[in-house]
Amino acid sequence: MILVTRLDGQEYYVNPHQIEYIECRPDTTMLMLSGKYLVVREPVPVIIDRIVEYRRRIGAFKNEE
Repeated sequence: MILVTRLDGQEYYVNPHQIEYIECRPDTTMLMLSGKYLVVREPVPVIIDRIVEYRRRIGAFKNEE
């Protein structure tokens, strides 16, 4: 799970495997596989770095080599 912050400052965790895509609208908006949109404070590069770190932590890249 990765930590994200809503625009109101509330922090919560998101399963990065459920993110379909991320947009800048100008706020960072994630479309989840469920069809729900999540708008967060973090810029896209930060979200990507958190996803990469999460995948390293769980060993996901070993299956992709």
